[in-house]
Amino acid sequence: MVKVAFVTPELAPLVRRTNLATVALDLATSLKRSGCDVRIFMPRTIQADPAALTNLEVLGRLQVPDGNTKTEILLRQGQLGELKLVLFENPRLFGERYPYGDENGPYADNWRRYALFARAVLEAPQLLNFPVDVFHCMDWTTGLIPLLHRLEYRDKQRDSHPTTNAGTFFSISNLAMQGEFEREILPKIGVPHEFFRNLEGVEHASKVNFVKAGAEFGTVVGTHSPTYALTIQQRDRGYGLEDTFQRRKKELVGIHNGVDYSAWDPNKDPLLPAAFSAQSKDLAGKARCKQILQEGLRLDVSPKSLVACHIGRWDADSGFDLLAEVLGSVLERDIELIVMGQGGEDISKRLRTIEGTFVGRLRVIGGYDAAAAHKIMGGADLLLLPSHYQPANPLFAVALRYGVVPMIYNQGGLEQTLPDAIENPAEGLSLHFSPYTGDGLLEGLVRASDHFRQPEWEALVKRGLAQDFSWEKTASEYHKAYRRVTRRIRGR
Repeated sequence: MVKVAFVTPELAPLVRRTNLATVALDLATSLKRSGCDVRIFMPRTIQADPAALTNLEVLGRLQVPDGNTKTEILLRQGQLGELKLVLFENPRLFGERYPYGDENGPYADNWRRYALFARAVLEAPQLLNFPVDVFHCMDWTTGLIPLLHRLEYRDKQRDSHPTTNAGTFFSISNLAMQGEFEREILPKIGVPHEFFRNLEGVEHASKVNFVKAGAEFGTVVGTHSPTYALTIQQRDRGYGLEDTFQRRKKELVGIHNGVDYSAWDPNKDPLLPAAFSAQSKDLAGKARCKQILQEGLRLDVSPKSLVACHIGRWDADSGFDLLAEVLGSVLERDIELIVMGQGGEDISKRLRTIEGTFVGRLRVIGGYDAAAAHKIMGGADLLLLPSHYQPANPLFAVALRYGVVPMIYNQGGLEQTLPDAIENPAEGLSLHFSPYTGDGLLEGLVRASDHFRQPEWEALVKRGLAQDFSWEKTASEYHKAYRRVTRRIRGR
């Protein structure tokens, strides 16, 4: 049985700041169910309420190097559903703050917070008596773990510390966030200056880059699709780290995120007014869901109007800035739009103003409402995923299972997974837009509205309904990746 320390800054429902929280929960759960011995390692930030855990116990305290002194981190373990969760606690570092930052932006000492967390993670297996095989590290906050493992554990006697026998799997779900800091932090985090180099080092654009550290020194490096693993090796497609990914292509893997079909199944979803699936003879159930959705949200009730939706933050990272740029032009056409999420006060006020202007055409839902998300997916025709880069977001797979066609940027990382239905009528699963501008998105929506009225639309929806992006399938791919990690460690 592979023993996995699954290291993440977020885990739904305890700490949810980005989509990583849901991905971490679903992936860890699927790994547990597929036979891995999984422990979640997570800093206890301000949202993480230990009262949500059962069987909570103190495991001990670690004194980790912190510049010229040491800092104490308390470890407590509890049960979250079927998962064992180890919380790393220090009030000033984590307990009084969020994972990344607050309304004023990222915390200035994030480098210190996650350097100390990395050191505590690597020491924890000895305290827990948990001989880890693989440290599965999620995104930039864990990027120092592979480097510190290389520097301080890899060459020790194999029986001297359980971490020595482990390997690292560095998983990149959001390459846009890299954790960049000034080089002056190096002696403070215990990294020799000789590693401040671009080739096999932590330097990028004259900064210490935590993602680069993980990508350079992880035993195996992973991202969210086989296609994207190839894409980020291409010029100007790897957020500046193309050379690193090219050099490490033999250790680079792409694995799709999965969907929990027990939670997302339109044939059994109690929140939907009608059931439907790939086995349905027609799409009458989908049509009924659309009608009830339009009525419930006070949209114009018309089966011939394309209902598009956007679920996520109202910011540039999600591509919402493109939609906001052309929102009026979109709503002047026979397109109805539902936006659910949150953003700054200015965009929220603007959306409410436009909602009042285009009565029956736009519905704004602030925050995230799980029940509303199910109903939106049940009734919508098109899901807008307009971000320039698609991080590990399984929402496209949920959309397909609910008969919703994703619209994506044609160079965002999902284009091979989701072929364009207009360019490839026989195998298409989505609709693409380009260039990456507001006008490009508007033109794509006009094409989508036209295609919606064609007979081919029903075949497109049915192809999506039949797709399988289950976590069981995903877990088997991670088992293969973990075997690569352990083989490389044992053969070193």
